[in-house]
Amino acid sequence: MRRIPPAHLFGVAPVRDELHCFETSWLLSPATLAGLRGLISIYIFASILAIWIFDGTHGDRAAIGQSFSYFTWLTYWGLGFYTLFAAIHGFCYAITGRSVLFDRWPRALRAMHAILYSSVTTLPFLVTIVFWGILYSNGVFKDAFTTWSNISQHALNSLYALLEIILATTAPHPWITLPFLILILLFYLCVVYITFHTEGFYTYGFLDTEGGNKSGVVAGYCFGILAAILVIFVISWAVIKLRAWLVKGRVKRAPKDPFYGQHRSSLEAGMQPETSEVKHERV
Repeated sequence: MRRIPPAHLFGVAPVRDELHCFETSWLLSPATLAGLRGLISIYIFASILAIWIFDGTHGDRAAIGQSFSYFTWLTYWGLGFYTLFAAIHGFCYAITGRSVLFDRWPRALRAMHAILYSSVTTLPFLVTIVFWGILYSNGVFKDAFTTWSNISQHALNSLYALLEIILATTAPHPWITLPFLILILLFYLCVVYITFHTEGFYTYGFLDTEGGNKSGVVAGYCFGILAAILVIFVISWAVIKLRAWLVKGRVKRAPKDPFYGQHRSSLEAGMQPETSEVKHERV
C-alpha cells in the first residue's frame, strides 16, 4: 500500500507552495486582504483589553483570570492570533511576492497552520450556536457595554470566520484536521472539570453534574456538541468547495509573484510562469 506523506494529508505539500493559498484572495489584493486581517486582529485584541479594563474597574477582577477557562474566550484568542499572523504572512507576500516566513518554516509548522485555519473557520460557529441557542438570557443586552461585548465575542466571531471562508483562496479543509478539532473539544472538557475542582465553578451550566444535571443529560450535551462540530466542519468544507468552483481559479497575486496574472487552476495543472511575450490576464 502506498504511503501518503503527512504534508500531502495536511494540504501543505511542496507542490502547492506557489499557490500561496493562505495569503491571497480572489477578490482583494494581497495587501488589502492582509490589511483587513490586521484590522480584525487589532479589534479582537482591543476588545479583549477593553473587557478586562471594564471588569477590573467594576469590581470583577477575578473575571480576568477566569476568562481563560471559557471556550468563547479561547476561540476568540485563537481568532486574534490567526488574523495577526495571517496579516503578517500576507504583508510579506504582498511586498516580496514570496511566502517569506512559510518558505523558512518546516512542514510541521505549515501543517499546524492548516489545523489553525480549520479551527478558526469552524469553532467560532460552534460558539455562536451554543451561546444563542443554549446560554442566551435577557441579561445579554442589559446595558450598552454588555451588548457590545456579547456581539463582539458571540456574533462578530462567526463573521470573521465567514470572511476567511469566502475571501481567501484556501482549499477545502483537509479531512485529517477534523480529529484535531475533536481533540480540542475533548481537551476543553478537561479544562471545564479542572476549573471546577480548582476554582469551584462550572464555566457552562449545561456541563454541571453537581447542580441537578444528571450525567446522562451532560453526556447528551457533549454528544450534541460533537455532532454539531461534525456538521459545521462539513458545511464549512462544502462552502469553501463551492467558493473555489464559483471563482474558477481566479486569484489576485502580488506584482512580484512570478505567476502574477495566472489563474490558480493553471498552476495546479503544472504550468510554468508565462514569458513576457504572453499577455497576462490581470485579475
